[in-house]
Amino acid sequence: MSLLRNFATVGGATMMSRVLGFVRDVMIAAFAGAGPVADAFFVAFRLPNLFRRLFAEGAFNSAFVPLFARALEEEGEAGAQRFAAEILAALFWTLMALSALAFVGMSGLVLVLAPGFVEDPGKFDLAVLLSRITFPYLLCMSLVAFLSGILNTYQRFAAAAFAPVVLNLVMISVLTGIWISGLETGVTLGVVLACGVLVAGLAQLALLLGAVRRLGFSVPLGRPRLTPAVRRLWRLGVPGVIAGGITQINIVVGTIIASAQAGAVSYLYYADRIYQLPLGVVGIAIGVVLLPDLSRALRSGAETASRDANDRLNRALEFALALTLPAAVALLVVPAPIVSVLFERGAFGAEAAAATTGALMAFAVGLPAFVLNKVFSPAFFAREDTVTPMWFAGVGMVVNVVGALALAPFLAHVGIALATSIAGWVNTGLLMIVLWRRGHFRFDSRARKRLPLLALASVLMGAGLFGGAAVLGPWLSGDGTLLRFVALALLVACGLVLFAIFVQVTGAVDLAGYLRRLRKRGGRAPVPPAPDDAAK
Repeated sequence: MSLLRNFATVGGATMMSRVLGFVRDVMIAAFAGAGPVADAFFVAFRLPNLFRRLFAEGAFNSAFVPLFARALEEEGEAGAQRFAAEILAALFWTLMALSALAFVGMSGLVLVLAPGFVEDPGKFDLAVLLSRITFPYLLCMSLVAFLSGILNTYQRFAAAAFAPVVLNLVMISVLTGIWISGLETGVTLGVVLACGVLVAGLAQLALLLGAVRRLGFSVPLGRPRLTPAVRRLWRLGVPGVIAGGITQINIVVGTIIASAQAGAVSYLYYADRIYQLPLGVVGIAIGVVLLPDLSRALRSGAETASRDANDRLNRALEFALALTLPAAVALLVVPAPIVSVLFERGAFGAEAAAATTGALMAFAVGLPAFVLNKVFSPAFFAREDTVTPMWFAGVGMVVNVVGALALAPFLAHVGIALATSIAGWVNTGLLMIVLWRRGHFRFDSRARKRLPLLALASVLMGAGLFGGAAVLGPWLSGDGTLLRFVALALLVACGLVLFAIFVQVTGAVDLAGYLRRLRKRGGRAPVPPAPDDAAK
């Protein structure tokens, strides 16, 4: 029950963040559309986010959390504080040096990330300027990832989960100020947006610092030293840079290729934002909660540790696919109404909506793979194995580059998104096969029964959504913005109801039985049976 409750905490906070993120992106689309200012800002925003997800979320979550959990288990809180202080010093001063180098060489970084911008000197210079403003966001968010690792190991997930909400609240406030002031599009708009990103980073860091202080955990900042703990973190972290950041690396490859096509960077960004909603709610929740949970299970020394870890993987797999499969089907069946209602207004016209729809469908093909990657990767990281996922990430990168180069001439930006999805499936398939061969993962009887039924329920829901979109078509494509949003909300609600009905009818999940037990317990959520009891 604790695992599901933690999934719900992180997933709920991520859902709130993604909803606010949609509000933010709807406002950006209305003000900047898919023009040169939008392209420059998205590259500037993606640059520190890339480094953050590679060096902070990727390497840190894969290397720091298992080592911190070990220090806490073997040496107690005093040992864990010493370990954390050594890592903080190395992380902070390394990032300070990296930020200084990036500020000086920002033109080269933008050239690598968006070489197509060179053909438009104004857009290239704007991207360099905005990237210099946003890059310190990397330092803030890396420290946030460090503090989050401490909190998550202590089972305090709420503060770290709500940190992204702060980003979107700040950006919405900035955009609201732009709207009130009547600021025209142009360089000034881009600069204001970039400054908003930096302020948001500082606000998130303040939130996490407060949470760690309330925990009573002190981490002083000292001078960097190459201690055994730091060396071990780097040995695990360097492979984790690649293994944990495979999706981001593939997106960057797509950005480089897409920069040669006007508007393609923005089309991919808007499509990415939509499919990131289910990926974030499910994938991030699993990745954040499962790694420390597996690390503690494997460090417990109990004879049943391996069985417990396998049970956690199976339950995480069920949870992931129960939410991801219907989302993927929905994005494949009704992508056009989703894109049109969310973004088609102001500077974002019908042509941009159609281009974004194609990219969204291609990303939807890989959505289950991206989420399953979050399920299987922690099984390696918890065993302090970051090398194996690194090799598989490398294979995925090769598949992505070759696929994007091969498909882009025929499918333009849609080919880039499709290549990212294919690479995701290759990477996830390799992870699962090796876990199976090593005996670290087996489908239990409950998963073998439920997973095919979840797939069937998702397909049936997709058929219902297709019919619902046809019925609501006049309202989804109408003139009134509020009416269109209400129609989309109604379509989404219909999808949720249909999926609930079909999982009950197929037997994938006994929702009716769960609700009956809930009423009998006076409104308190019943504790699910233990795996052994469930099998009886």
